[in-house]
Amino acid sequence: MSSPTLLSPPTKPGIRRLSSSSATFEELALGPSVVVPPEHMTKPSDAHETAAALELAKHRLAAKEKGPIHGQITPPGTPPKTNFTDQYAFAFDIDGVLIRGGKPIPQAVEAMKVLNGQNEYGVKVPYIFVTNGGGKTEQERCLDLSKQLEMEISPGQFICGHTPMREMAQKYNTVLVVGGEGDKCRTVAEGYGFRDVVTPGDIIKDNKDTTPFRKLTDDETKHSRARNFGEAEIEAIFVFADSRDWAGDQQIILDVLMSKHGRLGTRSESFDEGPPIFFSHNDIVWSTSHQLTRLGMGALRASLEAMYKAMTGKDLISTAFGKPQIGTFQFATRLLQQWRKDTHGINAPPRTVYFVGDTPESDIRGTNEFNASDQCENQWYSILVRTGVFQEGTKPAFQPNATVDNVLDAVKHGIQREVDKNIKTIVQQLSEQ
Repeated sequence: MSSPTLLSPPTKPGIRRLSSSSATFEELALGPSVVVPPEHMTKPSDAHETAAALELAKHRLAAKEKGPIHGQITPPGTPPKTNFTDQYAFAFDIDGVLIRGGKPIPQAVEAMKVLNGQNEYGVKVPYIFVTNGGGKTEQERCLDLSKQLEMEISPGQFICGHTPMREMAQKYNTVLVVGGEGDKCRTVAEGYGFRDVVTPGDIIKDNKDTTPFRKLTDDETKHSRARNFGEAEIEAIFVFADSRDWAGDQQIILDVLMSKHGRLGTRSESFDEGPPIFFSHNDIVWSTSHQLTRLGMGALRASLEAMYKAMTGKDLISTAFGKPQIGTFQFATRLLQQWRKDTHGINAPPRTVYFVGDTPESDIRGTNEFNASDQCENQWYSILVRTGVFQEGTKPAFQPNATVDNVLDAVKHGIQREVDKNIKTIVQQLSEQ
């Protein structure tokens, strides 16, 4: 008996397929798109259906919640027949789970193949990426991960720590955006709709004595915008990504926090007149190519709180997004619910979402707390891997539902758990007959 012929999945209508080697952020922003490795441009791969369906789902969700968006979104119509399960889905952290030091963790590519149907059951499982990593747009992260894993991925599969900040663009006019490489965070903020975005480089360019030990490079001077900050009022501070200059950035943040109504060069007597400050996440450490974890944005937040307290005698009130905050998991649930409605005609989230992470304090804590909250409509099941922040021999501060060696083991664990649940249900039904 000959082996069955594997057919290429059909492309989704209304989806543009862009090569990962040549796609631009401008092209990705024009409408629903999937980023494709060059070798898959001639025909869709097994990953196409997941990437395309979630890209359309995210655009439809945005249109429903925020009004019209770029591009033409075709109504879903009657869901087609599919070998996708609608009963469960996976959500992945990226750093320490799929990628470490910019390179794929060895089992990551195989794990994605299993989810895309290369498993003993022939089932395809939907998946999204939920990361606290900041300083890049969802489109840029999509390009990066598509190249790293060499697979089709769409921006619609990404939820970043700073994604919820998009909803605050209409609330504040002039904002200070901190962190990231070069001018990227300004680009992200402006892409989210913020109207007047300033950076620490702009402030140093206006007054070089702001940071005594930091001088702008020629490139930084070129990309920093000239303005008179004596006439500007900064209404909010957003830390979009990890600071590349803790000393200089903290000096500027403290100047703004302790000012009168966000006007640089002033100092409030009561220390309650400064603007609010928001962080895209609160991870104290994160996993890199170094053998030990490195300090993250949560450490910067803790440092700022300590210095603010020392200088003012008051506690700094700040807000953090990303994991473990509940809003991130709520948005992920709404996205997966829209996907299920589009693909299966069921207006409810998948019964179970398996969240795979490497950081107990954000990934596991967030998953467990959301699952236990009255905001959760389904089950969120936490899986901790040993390839990132968490290391064998230590006791996690927040206990996962399961601990495994790597992401491939996590995927196999979740799929097998679902198979066992189905078998148990069938046995129970037979016993009741």
